[in-house]
Amino acid sequence: MNQANILGAQYSVLSTINKVEGFDPSVLAVEYIDLTTQEKRKRLPVMAQLAWFRLKHPEGKIAISVEGVKDYFVATARIYVSYKDPVECYLAEATASRKYDPLKPTVSPREWAQTAAVGIALRNAGFGLQFGAAGDDMENQVPDELGAGVTPPAATPVDQIGSQIENDASGAPAALPAPEPVVELTPEQQFEKACAVVSPIKKHFGKTLGEVLNQDPRAIKWLANSYNGDPQIKAAAEFICNYSLEQASA
Repeated sequence: MNQANILGAQYSVLSTINKVEGFDPSVLAVEYIDLTTQEKRKRLPVMAQLAWFRLKHPEGKIAISVEGVKDYFVATARIYVSYKDPVECYLAEATASRKYDPLKPTVSPREWAQTAAVGIALRNAGFGLQFGAAGDDMENQVPDELGAGVTPPAATPVDQIGSQIENDASGAPAALPAPEPVVELTPEQQFEKACAVVSPIKKHFGKTLGEVLNQDPRAIKWLANSYNGDPQIKAAAEFICNYSLEQASA
C-alpha cells in the first residue's frame, strides 16, 4: 500500500470520530497557508465545530470563563456531553489568551480569546481533530478564527511579556511599549461579563444569562438561589441579581 493509500485509510478512520448521520464536516473546512512552511492546510471554523457539536450532543454544554491578565484576556472553555454533568466531568478543556490587535481594531480581544478557547476545546473533543494531527506545534502565526481576513499574531505567553525584543527593519532592537496598567473591572463590566455566561437551563439552553434575564428574570433568580451545578454560573447569576437590585434602588 503506498503512502497516499495509507493516509487515505487513516483519514477514513478519523472521519468516524463523532460521526453524525447526514453531516459531513469536511465540506465546511477552509484552507489556510502555514506562514512558516507555506503548506496548505485545512481547519474547521469554530462556528462549524459548534454546529457539529450541537448535532452530536443536543443537550451538551460549553462553559466559558474569562479573566483579565495584564493586557491579555485569558479564556477557558470546557466541553460537556450534557448540561447535567457535574462541573469536573467535562469531555475536554482548553485555554487561550488574546490581546488587542491594532490590525483588528473592531475585534474584541475578550471575544477573540473565547472563540479561540472554544475552538481548541472542541478540537480536543474530536470536533475538528480530523483536520490537523493532535500534538502539532503551534504555528508562529495562527489562522484567523474570526474570519476578519487578517492572520493575527500568536498570543505571547504572559510570563514572557517584557522579556521579548522585536527588531525593526534595520535589525536594531525596538523598544517594547510599556505594559498597560492592570485595570480592575467596573461593576458595569462585571455585569457584562456575567451576562455573557451561557445558561445551563434546558428551557433556555444556548442562550446567555443576559438573554435569559430579558426573557425570564425568574430563571436568573432560581440560578442564584437554587442552582447547584457550575459554581461560576451560580456566581454570575448572583452578581446579576445583586447588580439589578442595586440599579433598581439607585
